[in-house]
Amino acid sequence: MLGPLPQQCDVEQCLKKWQQGHDTTTIGSDNHRMLVFESETSCSFFLMPEYTLVEHVDTIAADLSGLDIIGIDTEFMREKTFFAELCLVQISTEDSIYCVDPLVDSGMQLFWETVMESGWVAHSARQDIEVIYQAAERMPKRLFDTQIAAGLLGFAPQMGYANLISELFGVEIPKTHTRADWSKRPLADDLLQYAAEDVQYLLPAWQSLTEALDKKGRLAWAKEDSAQLLKPALYDIDPQLAINRLKGARKLRGRHRAAAARLATWRESHALRVNRPRQWIAKDAALIEVAYRLPTSIEALQEIENLPAGLVRRSGKHLLELIAASDKDDISYRPPAAPGEAQKVLLKSMQKKVADCADDLGLAAETVASKKDLSAVIIGGNRESRIFDGWRREIIGDDLQKML
Repeated sequence: MLGPLPQQCDVEQCLKKWQQGHDTTTIGSDNHRMLVFESETSCSFFLMPEYTLVEHVDTIAADLSGLDIIGIDTEFMREKTFFAELCLVQISTEDSIYCVDPLVDSGMQLFWETVMESGWVAHSARQDIEVIYQAAERMPKRLFDTQIAAGLLGFAPQMGYANLISELFGVEIPKTHTRADWSKRPLADDLLQYAAEDVQYLLPAWQSLTEALDKKGRLAWAKEDSAQLLKPALYDIDPQLAINRLKGARKLRGRHRAAAARLATWRESHALRVNRPRQWIAKDAALIEVAYRLPTSIEALQEIENLPAGLVRRSGKHLLELIAASDKDDISYRPPAAPGEAQKVLLKSMQKKVADCADDLGLAAETVASKKDLSAVIIGGNRESRIFDGWRREIIGDDLQKML
């Protein structure tokens, strides 16, 4: 819990240690830890108790209500389904850790309504937000992503949670259950302990990172970038855009491209309806082959390698109808052209400018603007890029705009 200055922590000693870098102390057993966080101006401690497994969320609704900030993480499975199956939600507060089981409790609506009112702290939050958005059909009001925040302080981009906690607090978090089956019940105690540790240090990390960002004048940057993950458009699925995920489709032209688009839309819609992975319905290579050959009979479909016989039997007639209908579709699409020499030169110049800017700030270049960002602007013509918005626009976006 966040509390008064512990007797064993002297403010002067904390200040001296801060001048040499962050310093923390971990006290207690594996399941009941006190993390002492020492900053330049204060010294706080976090008492992290054993987790509470929650199978009936109404028992903790009052405890979670009205909290300004919580740590959150999820465990899920998606190997056999289109939508990830949410299997566990871990919540950390100032004095508790809850492992909430969404598979055994039907009263999750009240839980979601309660936690959505708090600000969330999460690490590399995009997948967690996606899974929760699919399950709860709503977003939290505020998000602070500790991975984003760390990157804006000069830590390695995309730093993992365990590495960040080790860097901040000198605590080693074992990653021993990364391939566990979280859908099995009952969940073993070692799995729940592992899950609890994924939120145990989120609030201490939030305090540490927030203070450091504020000192550098970058706290608003972290909030801005974190808020981008709360845009529903990132997670909404439009089958009409499925062609963009079909590997090999970019190279197709004319009628072949039109057929591929119809096939990709059909597969996406079917996968959504039966909740099975796209590749389980039909592999990318098989759909590309169908679009390339443009078969007109069941026999021709049956000759296509990797196209499941059962699929041809059940849906072959419909696939042939889709192929035939593509004859009337727009065939103006052309594969993206290779970048010209002038574009290559401009890309290198922009990368150099970004690298110099990032170096001055003590950041990795990709944190400011990645090569993919710049290529999308130069080659793809994207003028809605993040580099022309918010803090990036202020520090470099306007200069890059002038180079176009």
